[in-house]
Amino acid sequence: MIRTTARVVAVLALAATTTTGAAGAAAAPTRSASAPTTTAAIKGWARMYFPAPGNDVQVTVDAHGEYTSASPAFPTRAWGTFRIYHAVQEPGKPRLVNWGEVKVDCLTTGGPIATVTGTLVRATPGGPWEDLVKRRIRMGVSFYVARKGAGPSRIGLAGATAKGEPLLTRCMAPAPDAPVTKGGYTLTEKGPLDTSQ
Repeated sequence: MIRTTARVVAVLALAATTTTGAAGAAAAPTRSASAPTTTAAIKGWARMYFPAPGNDVQVTVDAHGEYTSASPAFPTRAWGTFRIYHAVQEPGKPRLVNWGEVKVDCLTTGGPIATVTGTLVRATPGGPWEDLVKRRIRMGVSFYVARKGAGPSRIGLAGATAKGEPLLTRCMAPAPDAPVTKGGYTLTEKGPLDTSQ
């Protein structure tokens, strides 16, 4: 079940240890197909709007996908990482930080939109996502990368599903709804492929 941005970051606010950093891209797998290919990529860092004071939510991504004429919509290979970071500072309380790093298993693009999914592989030590790492939970994030002067870019987050519920499907994430307040992303589309062969 896909969670809204507000529900995702509510879970993030429960952590109590502090770790920061950017997502490092995993090495690209060796190409196995000889068919013509094209690639897509999205890279960058941004802070997203959250409708409550004292919340700092950031998403870093370095994701790649490769496509062939036999599979122009979904990648035959995908690699990279994305990282979700959330800090909460409330008056009179210690600062809480949670982060999770996700190994990419899908990147899809269309126009200014990209959707990335992957498996959670690392999280805040002692934080609320440690159990999710053990369960190999899939998470998803979507991006709207606005043209210059066309308004803010946006981010959408899909949270972890509860035990007993279906895992998030590969390549699926909610619409990007939260405006970017700082930073930004660079999106390279896969380009046209001849699907008539």
